[in-house]
Amino acid sequence: MEATNTEEIPLRHVEKDILIPKMMREKAKERCAERVEAFNSCCKESGFFMVFKCREENAALKECLTQHYQDPAFFEECKRQYIQEKLDFQKTGIPAKNRTQKLPTSM
Repeated sequence: MEATNTEEIPLRHVEKDILIPKMMREKAKERCAERVEAFNSCCKESGFFMVFKCREENAALKECLTQHYQDPAFFEECKRQYIQEKLDFQKTGIPAKNRTQKLPTSM
């Protein structure tokens, strides 16, 4: 009896409150890559004075990330992806990060 609909699969507290938000943070950083890079380069150039000189870049980065964190559609997208990875792990026993790695070729 396997649930195929993602809404039918019960999630544990740790999955809803920790693992899915962690996935959201990683994906949000990818989607805000331009702002992340701008903030990083500003920090590298400014050194000790980055707190004062990079306020604008930091605000833009925070705004982009917060926009993604508060988007219910983005949460549902990450939830579906998490559930799919969980189901794949249950079938194969191989974690998603190991499944995406290329297998070594034999000579």
